[in-house]
Amino acid sequence: MRFPNDFLWGAATASYQIEGYPLADSSGASIWHRFSHTPGTTHEGHNGDIACDHYHRWREDIEWMKRLNLNAYRFSVAWARILPEGHGRVNPAGLDFYKRLVDALLENGITPMITLYHWDLPAALHDRGGWMNRDCVGWFADYASLMFRELGDRVPLWATLNEPWVVMALGYLFGQHAPGLRDLGGASRAGHHMLLAHAQAVKAFRAFAPQNAQIGIVTNLGPQQPATDSPQDQMIATLWHNFINRFFLDPIFRGEYPQAVLSFVGEFAPPIEEGDMETLQTPIDFLGVNYYTRNVLTYDATDAFGSRTVPQEGKTYTEMGWEVYPEGLYEILRWVHDEYGAIPLYITENGAAFPDEPNEQGEVDDPLREEYIRLHLEQSYRAIQDGIPLKGFFYWSLMDNFEWAFGYTKRFGLLYVDFESLQRTLKRSGRWYAEWVASQRFG
Repeated sequence: MRFPNDFLWGAATASYQIEGYPLADSSGASIWHRFSHTPGTTHEGHNGDIACDHYHRWREDIEWMKRLNLNAYRFSVAWARILPEGHGRVNPAGLDFYKRLVDALLENGITPMITLYHWDLPAALHDRGGWMNRDCVGWFADYASLMFRELGDRVPLWATLNEPWVVMALGYLFGQHAPGLRDLGGASRAGHHMLLAHAQAVKAFRAFAPQNAQIGIVTNLGPQQPATDSPQDQMIATLWHNFINRFFLDPIFRGEYPQAVLSFVGEFAPPIEEGDMETLQTPIDFLGVNYYTRNVLTYDATDAFGSRTVPQEGKTYTEMGWEVYPEGLYEILRWVHDEYGAIPLYITENGAAFPDEPNEQGEVDDPLREEYIRLHLEQSYRAIQDGIPLKGFFYWSLMDNFEWAFGYTKRFGLLYVDFESLQRTLKRSGRWYAEWVASQRFG
C-alpha cells in the first residue's frame, strides 16, 4: 500500500483531556471542569485538573510526535483559556500558549490542525443558556474570528466543531456528558445553534485566513445496521442512521434536516428562523470523519428510543464495548462520497481502548491496537483506490488521557501515560505506527 505523497499522518487530542491546569494563568472554567467536579458525574470523581499536564509538557510531547514521524497534529483550543467569560475580555496568556505550540509544531515540520470547539464550553456561557441560547452563535463566531486573526496566517487547517452530535445527544439529551442535561427540546435547540455557529465561523474564516488555508467540521459517523430483516429492525436502523449520520450533514450539504428525525421529535424540532437553512449551507473545504465502530440495532419497545444494540458473535470488542469493524470505515467514507459529493475527507479520529499495562521491562505490548490500526489503514487505502478524496489519517489519541465520564480508565493512546508520574512510554502500537508512517513518508 502506497498512500499519496501529500497525505497527512497524524494523531489527535483534545484540550480538556490532556492539558491539565484548566484555570491556570487567568483562564476561565469550562462546563467540563464544572461537570467533572460535580459528584457522581465521572468515574470515581476523576477530572482534568492535571490530566497529562500537556500545558507544561508540550515541548516533550512534540518530541514524541517527531519520534512517531508525524507530519500533522490535530488539537483543540480551550475556549475559556482565550476568553474566560466566553466573550469580551481576552486572556493573553491563553493565546500565548497556543501561539507557542503552533510555532513549535511548524518549526518541527508538523502541520497543525486546530479544532475550535471540542466540548469545553466556557461555564460563564452555560450560565446564560449555553448552546440552547441563540446568542451562542455570535459568541462562537467572535471567538473564532479572534483565533483566525491571531493564528490564521500559520495554521492551514481548521475545524469548527468536534462531534456536535455527541454534544447534543450526550450533553443535552442523555445527560452523560457536560452540561449533564436531559432535555429533548434543549438538545434540539443546541444542535441547531451549533450548526449556525459553525456556519458563521466559516463565513468569518473567509475574511481572515489566507486563501490556501482550509476550514471544515468534524462529525462522528458509522454504519447503523438492522439486526434482522424485520420491518421494525429496518425502521429503527434507518432512524438512527438519519439521527447520527445525517442530522448534521444534510443541513450543511442540502439545507434541510432529515425528515425521519423531524417526524420523530415532533414539537421538539429545531427552532428554524428565516434564512437559517441558507446560512447552514455555507460551503466548507473538507469534512472530518471520526470513525470507531458500527451499531447493529434491533427494535426494543422497552427502550425510550425503541432500540437496542445487538452484540455480534465472534467479534473483538474494545474496552469501550465497541465492536472492531474496520469495514465500516470504508462503508461510511463511501456513503459520504456517494451522498454528498467529492468533498475532501480527513479521518480525524480512529482508535481503540484496550487494557494496557506495562510489563516487568516497562514495555506496553498492545497487539490488538496494532492490528486495529493496520486494518483501518487498509480500509483507508481501499477508499483512496476507489477514488474517494481522503487526505489524511489522525489516530486517536496521541496519548492516554482523561476519557470524559470514564475518567482515566480507558486508554486510547499511542503513548502510555503513568497518571501518577506523568511519564510517557511508547507502546508497541506506537512503534508500529511510527515505522508505518516512516515507510510512507521516507520509504
